[in-house]
Amino acid sequence: MSANLNSASKADGTSVEELAQAVDRRRNFAIISHPDAGKTTLTEKLLLYGGAIQQAGAVKARGEQRKVTSDWMELEKQRGISITSTVLQFDYGPNTINLLDTPGHQDFSEDTYRTLAAADNAVMLEDAAKGLEPQTRKLFEVCRMREIPIFTFINKMDRPGREPLSLLDEIEAELGLTPWAVNWPIGSGEQFRGVIDRRTRRVILFSRAERGRQSEEQVLALDDPKLKELVEDDLLEQAVEEMDLLEAAGAELDLEMVHAGELTPVFFGSAMTNFGVRPFLDAFLEMAQRPIARSGSEGPIDPLRPDFSGFVFKLQANMDPRHRDRVAFVRVCSGRFEKDMNVRHARTGKTIRLSRPQKLFGQERAVVEDAYPGDVIGLNNPGMFAIGDTLYTGTKVEFEGIPCFSPEIFSWLRNPNPSAFKNFRKGVNELREEGAVQILYDTDQSRRDPILAAVGQLQLEVVQHRLENEYGVETRLEPLGYQVARWVNGGWAALDKVGRIFNCKTVQDAWSRPVLLFKNTWNLNQLQEEHVDLELSSVAPVVSGVEPISL
Repeated sequence: MSANLNSASKADGTSVEELAQAVDRRRNFAIISHPDAGKTTLTEKLLLYGGAIQQAGAVKARGEQRKVTSDWMELEKQRGISITSTVLQFDYGPNTINLLDTPGHQDFSEDTYRTLAAADNAVMLEDAAKGLEPQTRKLFEVCRMREIPIFTFINKMDRPGREPLSLLDEIEAELGLTPWAVNWPIGSGEQFRGVIDRRTRRVILFSRAERGRQSEEQVLALDDPKLKELVEDDLLEQAVEEMDLLEAAGAELDLEMVHAGELTPVFFGSAMTNFGVRPFLDAFLEMAQRPIARSGSEGPIDPLRPDFSGFVFKLQANMDPRHRDRVAFVRVCSGRFEKDMNVRHARTGKTIRLSRPQKLFGQERAVVEDAYPGDVIGLNNPGMFAIGDTLYTGTKVEFEGIPCFSPEIFSWLRNPNPSAFKNFRKGVNELREEGAVQILYDTDQSRRDPILAAVGQLQLEVVQHRLENEYGVETRLEPLGYQVARWVNGGWAALDKVGRIFNCKTVQDAWSRPVLLFKNTWNLNQLQEEHVDLELSSVAPVVSGVEPISL
């Protein structure tokens, strides 16, 4: 950094050096996994070690036991699953951590795709007994597409599982990702005794903690004579032999390869019983990528750019049902954000004063005075923001938009009570804004009922549940019988040029763009063979400068 840049300062008094220090302290990451791999439990334990909560709650909490912090929606508490992304910001040592908690269930994968757009790192969570599972693979591909560094935590080592070496081989063979075990387990299942840190050759032993509390750790050198009194000889010898095999393989821990998404540091532990959570968190913060430059219309936007910029990656309605609020989640990308600052809204060109920015912690919120690159803030959204919107000060900046992915389930959403239409319309529009589900419309303007388009059936159930509980509207679903959607490149003009088409239904999305629905891929392939000049896309084009239509 040049001397004049070091001495430079913004109008608000923040020097580039102060900005650089704030960026250097921050770590931002999302956790990805298959359902039931233990993601929400790991999230709770990270918060516990970070001092953000005093006692961790189990995912399947019942009765007097605490509910988990990251699952705040009523339906999440009823079903014991995460169905919406949330943000948890807390401090750990000198670091400020922004943990983006995402749904594990495949029916909500689009919410996860959007959240990964705001992440600098990803933690891939695996069940030791199951290894890589379908949803993990799918989310890994999104991380690879976005070139996000991946850290692997192999969970549930205190239960019967597969051989650790087999799990590493699977990662390399199926994902094309080089694994490097940062620590190595001593035993597994009921004989799980702890882990050996490969870098320091120190053994970390654990005892089972009281439920929800931090575990007590005992650290010994690998050659400490006391170790033989605490760990069975055969378990220790096997762990050391396997570590020697890894050393003989010759791979090295290269942070450049980690940050390029080519090598994954691997950790072993058990989130439920607190085995390996603190060593993982300490090593992750040491190795993880700091907030990085983001792609904009004019090229990469450096976090040390003096002027503020950020983008909306998620909208959420009714996080506080008492106030019927709507919150826009904004990832800060450059400069320093300050309460009451005036920013430009890139899509509309309007100037907006951000008077009540919020620090997010699950459902809990507090007014935040400032924020830096890597942080996520919540803004009140009176219908002004859309997913992908850019906010900035200074020279105009516009970040790459966040695309919509192809839905696979389609149903008419009927409102059987005409007197409730006002609330029905409000609920549908607000849930569309936040991306809870995609909304399509019939090209016949006389049909006012919207079409819900989702990745999974559970998404539709959530929309119905929220319409009833948050907007007081009971609804009825009528399946359309289609399974494939494609956007028409070139819009209505390209479709008109083709003329009449068969074996599909033409609808429009919220931006009045044509979408073709097919009963199956065979019908799709048949149309493409008959009309080779018609270009179709499974990903909706990013929209800029256009207001979506409302119900």
